[in-house]
Amino acid sequence: MGIGNIGIPSLILIIVIALLIFGPKRLPEMGRAAGQTLQEFKRTANDLIMGEEQNDKKD
Repeated sequence: MGIGNIGIPSLILIIVIALLIFGPKRLPEMGRAAGQTLQEFKRTANDLIMGEEQNDKKD
């Protein structure tokens, strides 16, 4: 059982529960914040990878 085993009905159930808990006004804000966090994480990870590659080339 992993996160890859989530089907469409389970995903719909999760979205409905999130709507009930947070309300329709908060969900776009939360989605935007999650997207920005993921984007920053990817940028930082790429910077670290590129930095290591540049250090390897210098040596």
